[in-house]
Amino acid sequence: MKLPAPFIQLPISFDAAALAREISQIEDAHWRPHPGGMPGNSALTLITTDGDPDSDETAGLMRPTPWLLRLPYLMQVLEALGATWGRSRLMRLSGQSEVSPHVDVNYYWRERMRVHVPIITTPSVRFHCGDSEVNMAAGECWIFDTWRRHCVLNHGDDTRIHLVADTVGGGRFWDLVAQGRTPEQREPGWQPKRLDPRAGGDMPALDFESFNVPVVMSPWELREHIVFLLNDAEHVPQLAPIQIALQRFAHCWHALWSCHGTDPASFPRYRELLERTQQDIVGKGVAQIALRNGGRLMQALNAHVFTVALNEPKAVPTTEIGSALPAEPMRQSGTPARA
Repeated sequence: MKLPAPFIQLPISFDAAALAREISQIEDAHWRPHPGGMPGNSALTLITTDGDPDSDETAGLMRPTPWLLRLPYLMQVLEALGATWGRSRLMRLSGQSEVSPHVDVNYYWRERMRVHVPIITTPSVRFHCGDSEVNMAAGECWIFDTWRRHCVLNHGDDTRIHLVADTVGGGRFWDLVAQGRTPEQREPGWQPKRLDPRAGGDMPALDFESFNVPVVMSPWELREHIVFLLNDAEHVPQLAPIQIALQRFAHCWHALWSCHGTDPASFPRYRELLERTQQDIVGKGVAQIALRNGGRLMQALNAHVFTVALNEPKAVPTTEIGSALPAEPMRQSGTPARA
């Protein structure tokens, strides 16, 4: 999600040592290597599609894995943040390893924040986002702007473990964000409120995503994605005719949606409009247009609109869409690193 600052620290903190002890009870065999084989990166899945601990998908019913249900204090952490939770995991980064620079251009992270709670870390772990850099201390809680280029470097020899939880937010969560601060802010008296483990009692009741990919994208959502991306594109001569083509596309989509809604019989008409528009803007030079974050306009349009506006059965890739920068070869679905 695009945020007003690269990093925002939330006014809440947790007992990192207690979280580390709890996590240590999970057998190491349940940690999964990075799907793209990125050295030093591994994860323990906590919330996935249907609670499947081996799932990397980003569309479907998000539910707790067996590992999350064995971590009551970690569930209390999620409860305290007051949000609806999507794909979440513990992310482990070995010493002398990195999460390579990337921008999250895929649909799932367009409107979701990545919440980071460092559990095991050292000052040698540096998180870069845009032109900013921080060391997130153990027990703190942060969000960051995934729309900017970002990476993580572990210069030390010790392993880093973060809780990394994706969310569209919630009432209490947005209150915490409003009270948060950036690394540059130094307000007198600002102090995160500590949440210690709560002994006994029932497991926290958490809200999980059940709806995260449209069957047919509403014209309002489709228009919002187009406006967002056009506003973030570099202003070059090719942009004006592409903007006109996309405006016409949005009007035609609205007309189809108003007539047919999600009727499967209308899917061929939606698909034909999507394919025709893609061909049109490619012919107008969309491939030459960059975004301010270093990505490409066509890559982002594909990720936010063309591959998800119509969710035909088995037609939409639900794993992570590539997020590599133009200087790198585009990674295949499911392989980009996630900070």
